[in-house]
Amino acid sequence: MLENLKQKFKRVTKRITRRGLTPEDIKDISWDLKVELLESDVAVPVADEIIDRLQEEVTGEKLGLREDAEESAREILRGTIGDILTPEREVEILETIKRKQDSGAPAVLLFVGVNGCGKTTTIAKLTKYLQDKGYKPVLAAADTFRAAGIEQLEKHGKKLGVRVIKHERGADAAAVAYDAIEHAKAQNLDAVLIDTAGRMQSNVNLMDEMSKISKVTNPDLTIFVGDALTGNDAIEQAEKFNDAVKIDGSILCKMDADARGGATLSVTKITGSP
Repeated sequence: MLENLKQKFKRVTKRITRRGLTPEDIKDISWDLKVELLESDVAVPVADEIIDRLQEEVTGEKLGLREDAEESAREILRGTIGDILTPEREVEILETIKRKQDSGAPAVLLFVGVNGCGKTTTIAKLTKYLQDKGYKPVLAAADTFRAAGIEQLEKHGKKLGVRVIKHERGADAAAVAYDAIEHAKAQNLDAVLIDTAGRMQSNVNLMDEMSKISKVTNPDLTIFVGDALTGNDAIEQAEKFNDAVKIDGSILCKMDADARGGATLSVTKITGSP
C-alpha cells in the first residue's frame, strides 16, 4: 500500500541532492517525477502543482554541499506535498456525533459512491466502531435500487444488533432516510448512517436523486466511498460527487490491493477534504 509511490519519491530525493543542480537537471528531474506520479494515478493538475512547488524550492539550492543533503531533500519534498495535500478542513466523526449529541439530535452521515465500491461494508465497519465507542447508531437502507441491497444492510444490522430502517425495493430513497432520522430522534439514538444506491457519476438522473437525498436529510457529514483499484476514475468520481453534494471526507476501499496509491493524494486535493 503506497509503497510504489514512496519508492518513487525516494529516487527523486537522491537525485536532487546532487551538487549544484543546473536548470536542465531540475527540468529532467521534474519531467521524470511527473511521469512517475501519473503512473501512480496522481491526477495531472495535482502532479503539475507538486512539480511547480518542487521546482520553486530546489532552484538555486545546492543541497549536495550540505552535510544533511538527503534529509534536506526529504524535507523539501515532504513539505511540498504536505502543503498541497493538507485538506482545507478536518473531519472528526466522533466530534461531530458528540456535538450533535449535546444539542439533543442525532448526527446524520450520508454515504455516497459508485456501484460496488464498498459503501455498505464500510457502513457496517463504521457502525461497529461507533458501538465500540459507546454510541447508539441506526442504519437507513436508502439503497432501494440494487437487488438485495436492503437485504445486505439488514444482514449486517442483524449481526451488529442495530436497527435497520427500510421500505420496499423501489421506494423513495429520501423518504427512507427521513424516516431513519425521525426514528433516531424518537429513540434518542446518536447517529444515522445512510446507505445509498451506487450510481455512476455520469448518470444525471441518479445524481439528481442523490442531491435530493442530501437536501432532505441535511447530513452533518457526506462521505464519499471509492475504490482505490479504479485509479484515475476514482478521482473523476470524487470530483463529480463533490460538485453534486459537497463531500466532507473520503474513504478509499481496497487500498491493501493497490500498490500505486496516487488516487488518495488526488482525491484529497480535488475535494479539499480528508
